[in-house]
Amino acid sequence: MTSPLVFRGQLILPDRIERGAVIVREDRIADVIGINDALPPDAIVLDAGDGYLAPGFVELHVHGGAGGDFMDGTEEAFRLALRAHARHGTTRLAVTTTVATHEQILATLELTRQFRHAPEPNGSRVMGAHFYGPYFRYEARGAHPGGPIRPAIKDEYLQYLEYADDLVTATIAPEIEGAKEFALACKAKGVRTNVGHSWATFDQMTEAVNEWGVRHVDHLFCAMSDKSKLRQFQMYPMQGGVLEATLYYDELTTEVIADGKHLDAGLLKLALKIKGPDRLALVTDCSRALDMPDGSYMIGPQIGGEPLIKRDGVGMLPDGSALASSVMGMDHMIRTFLNLTSRPLWEVIRMASLTPARIAGRDRELGSLERGKQADVIVFDRALNVRRVFIDGVELKTS
Repeated sequence: MTSPLVFRGQLILPDRIERGAVIVREDRIADVIGINDALPPDAIVLDAGDGYLAPGFVELHVHGGAGGDFMDGTEEAFRLALRAHARHGTTRLAVTTTVATHEQILATLELTRQFRHAPEPNGSRVMGAHFYGPYFRYEARGAHPGGPIRPAIKDEYLQYLEYADDLVTATIAPEIEGAKEFALACKAKGVRTNVGHSWATFDQMTEAVNEWGVRHVDHLFCAMSDKSKLRQFQMYPMQGGVLEATLYYDELTTEVIADGKHLDAGLLKLALKIKGPDRLALVTDCSRALDMPDGSYMIGPQIGGEPLIKRDGVGMLPDGSALASSVMGMDHMIRTFLNLTSRPLWEVIRMASLTPARIAGRDRELGSLERGKQADVIVFDRALNVRRVFIDGVELKTS
């Protein structure tokens, strides 16, 4: 039996920060003890000094990194992206697809299954896929290519649901043709459903929540309807859309891109005030441009994707008319949210770890430094830079 590994320092717990130690045996957290408690005599001790020890980040919405997009449909693209996000503290993630052809989506789902069962040793672990597109509203497509957007047709989506065990979530615009049938088919297979890239009305959202089982909304404030968008179709009375329904329904969790470019401090504070840290997750929505120089890149597959420009710390459409993606990792989201909202560090870390783990249905195993959970641990310095990353108690080579 191998010697236990002990992490000692300032522990970022779900509701506080305190000095202590995390004892890891094999791939699990065996115990969390006080800083003055006795350690196992044969322990290998890792002391974080004046830095922090945090749970590994859990990412629900991410497209790529380091030049690779999951929709490229190659093992190399997966490895590049998984290694990149591990460097930024993400230990578990949902491979997020884009609007693309049927064959391209199937190829990415197949690779998701492969990497879920045979992980990249020095990369984030794949929890499964976030099926994201092509079932969007065309006008709300954002930076996704418009050509492959299509209705939810049963013969097609049943092929996607053959990968149900490898799906974490699936996104739908409730107002498109076939949305209800797709959402109910997901529910029958145990796949959580989200709303995203939608101009649905408040009434349509109510049906999705109460009858279809929708429980999550993608990137709050982005690519979604509100009273202003919907007023162009109906002068009076004004009606709410996806935004208002997300804020209203306690059943709905949501997420924010906290890169400091997509949303300002006021919107981040509003989201947190209404939804709270247990129903608001941080996501990166990051493209292949993570850890790459400024320049031109592609959202989605190299063949058929949409071009973006990385500039000023964000992705944008080539004409500069709209933002296209984030280009930052989760550690940046943590530091930015903390700076813009002045919330406690433990609360912000929870929004990148335990809260997304709960949304994904994985909080019994992941998301916090608690006894019995998988030993995913990040070592931060005082400035919240990632210094070391451990998954299942094993250190990754992240350089």
